[in-house]
Amino acid sequence: MELTVTNLSKVYTRREWRFSLKSENRPKLVEKKALCEVSFSLSCGLYGLLGPNGAGKSTLMKIMAGILRPDGGTVAWNGEAIGRLGRSYRQILGFMPQQQGLYSGFTGRRFLDYMCALKEIPGDCTEAEIRRTANIVHLLPELNKRLEAYSGGMKQRILLAAALLGNPQLLILDEPTAGLDPKERVALREELKALAKDRIVLAATHVVSDIECVADGILILKDGCLVQKGTMDELLKAFPDASGLEDIYLQLFGEMQVENIWEK
Repeated sequence: MELTVTNLSKVYTRREWRFSLKSENRPKLVEKKALCEVSFSLSCGLYGLLGPNGAGKSTLMKIMAGILRPDGGTVAWNGEAIGRLGRSYRQILGFMPQQQGLYSGFTGRRFLDYMCALKEIPGDCTEAEIRRTANIVHLLPELNKRLEAYSGGMKQRILLAAALLGNPQLLILDEPTAGLDPKERVALREELKALAKDRIVLAATHVVSDIECVADGILILKDGCLVQKGTMDELLKAFPDASGLEDIYLQLFGEMQVENIWEK
């Protein structure tokens, strides 16, 4: 299996009003390049996607998941453009967004049952799938509770369980460890490593320790550009003064503050 991203570009445009007493007030179109000809390919394994807020991580993942259309470039699964694959691509994809509205009145079980229906999982397999994925994220005893009673970390885990439904070959996870306590993060990290033995797992994170010791490869975005990619050994050779991934990240970004006006 292979996921190939080729020259992917995306520009966001919005109208910005500027008021002046000396001139006619008119909106000005402001553009932000979210992605600039990003290219890479992934085979079976676990990959970390790093970069500060506004670097383009969420935009990239949404395009790879088929939610956004790029302004240029392609995403292909086993050599076929995902736009042409349509339903068959959605069946092999598990996507966990960074933020998603949950139906607070649903129980965890009802939410996963609803997601099974959206993924067209056969009814006679639904209960087994719900139990399997809930067990992976340690929520099996909590399935009959309403989502409004879930903590932030539990909501993250139920979203991950939903992404795992149907045993997808490609998992795209946006900040999967956000809100988890240290014990939960370690458990999830090991679970993702196990899952990546026979599928592609791409996880965006701000916590480099969550990915450093388990990732088969690292992708680093800066201002919409892919500035570094490779294994940890390859990155350490490129940054000989760095003792680890955190040092590499700091060398690339330092104390910079990235203004994020359209995406988080």
